[in-house]
Amino acid sequence: MCKDSDLTTGDCLNRHGVFQKLSCWADGPNMITQCPILPGNKYTYKFKISGQEGTLWWHAHVSWLRATVHGALIIRPKSGHKYPFPKPHREVTIILGEWWNANVMDVEDEAVTSGGLPNISDAFTINGWPGDLYPCSQNHMYKLKVEPGKTYLLRIVNTALNGQLFYKIANHNLTVVAVDAAYTKPYVTNIIMIAPGQTVDALLVADQDIGSYYMAASPYSTSVGIPYDNTTTRGVVVYDGAPPIAKPLMPTLPAFNDTATAYKFSSSLNGLKDGPHWAQVPKNVDYKMFVTVGLGFTPCEANRTCLGPKGTKLSASMNNQSFVPPKRMSLLQAFYSNVDGIYTTDFPAKPPIEFDYTNATINNYNPAFLFAPKVTKVTKLKFNSTVEMMLQNTAIIGVENHPMHLHGSNFHVLAQGFGNYNPSKHREMFNLVDPQIRNTIGVPAGGWAVIRFTADNPGVWIMHCHLDSHLTYGLGTVFMVENGPTPETTLPLPPVDLPNC
Repeated sequence: MCKDSDLTTGDCLNRHGVFQKLSCWADGPNMITQCPILPGNKYTYKFKISGQEGTLWWHAHVSWLRATVHGALIIRPKSGHKYPFPKPHREVTIILGEWWNANVMDVEDEAVTSGGLPNISDAFTINGWPGDLYPCSQNHMYKLKVEPGKTYLLRIVNTALNGQLFYKIANHNLTVVAVDAAYTKPYVTNIIMIAPGQTVDALLVADQDIGSYYMAASPYSTSVGIPYDNTTTRGVVVYDGAPPIAKPLMPTLPAFNDTATAYKFSSSLNGLKDGPHWAQVPKNVDYKMFVTVGLGFTPCEANRTCLGPKGTKLSASMNNQSFVPPKRMSLLQAFYSNVDGIYTTDFPAKPPIEFDYTNATINNYNPAFLFAPKVTKVTKLKFNSTVEMMLQNTAIIGVENHPMHLHGSNFHVLAQGFGNYNPSKHREMFNLVDPQIRNTIGVPAGGWAVIRFTADNPGVWIMHCHLDSHLTYGLGTVFMVENGPTPETTLPLPPVDLPNC
């Protein structure tokens, strides 16, 4: 049995967005597919990558360790295959991150213990550098040197724990050609909104006057009254031949709560139909889900003082179920070995109570919506079944954009919008021809998104909010995909060196 201390001193690694076909044991989420690798021990992740190319990333999947334990994972086309766009002069990885002047594990532990909000970060970073707007980094920032007239493929990854970010380069347009390692129709924009967990591939043409131009990233935050890191990280694009003393031009960034700009970017993308690794939208749906996502409360323990609203502790839930991972063994081990008592298979396919989901005035005062039970409930799916999931944000505690990430599969984003989802009206918005394909969708603040995916990968796969504070509070759920009819569609035995609890 895992002690609580084991779950925070060990670690697991996840290849974010890699399908892990028939290698669920190597997916990495703590207590979902494995127990943590304890200090002094080791575990070799073995998996194959097939049917994917583009920009993904890897990170720790225990608590907040991924704040600094992360990196890019780039899958290029096979030998003899080309990109579906002109070959760039050079490829450049841009990793957006978040930094605390503290031990992030202590920051998380303090929030969990007190029940309040975690301390906000002290800086955002571009490739590890905060940039010259921060006292600690005034003489250090990331520099990208470019040649006039050349094209560069920027592989942008948001590794921040809680920071959704606007990204912009002064006086330059970017052409988005892929998101989450799935090609898109070329989309020209002067700004990108990228949520934690997401990746964006964009072409930068060095077509401006010789000089220096700041690239900058600033926060997107919509929750009224909730603190956030309101700082800006900067790097610089320097043209060959630019004077060394030239003052870089600074881009004009959106307001921190500019939902219109964020939504325009995220909703304007389309998949590259019939491009490399294109997957048709499954037409027949076997299982429909209407799932609310948002924050709530949990009662404070007896004889304790909690720092959440009205003396409670903050919580989060999907369909009023606040997810708690097991401690005795991983969900995958329990599923594979048919062990009882670890989880139940009754995660609801719709909210237990229907209400005006995005009406903050009503929801803030209704106890039925505020307190969600702490449970380990999952959804079992037949192999090769198709799931349509409507994700509905709530306004129980503020209105937020929630980046929801699915392990083990991509999904098609059929539609997204604001307010309460209305099937009689909003199904007309569905794009069944060339929707964007993602593994992480930012459900619009005060709105909804509809996704569809095929459960063709046996194993146990978590779906969770990629704002780590929200996952800590319980904003997640799990799908258990049964084996298919052949050995080629059956989950193999666990590795012999799989960590034990």
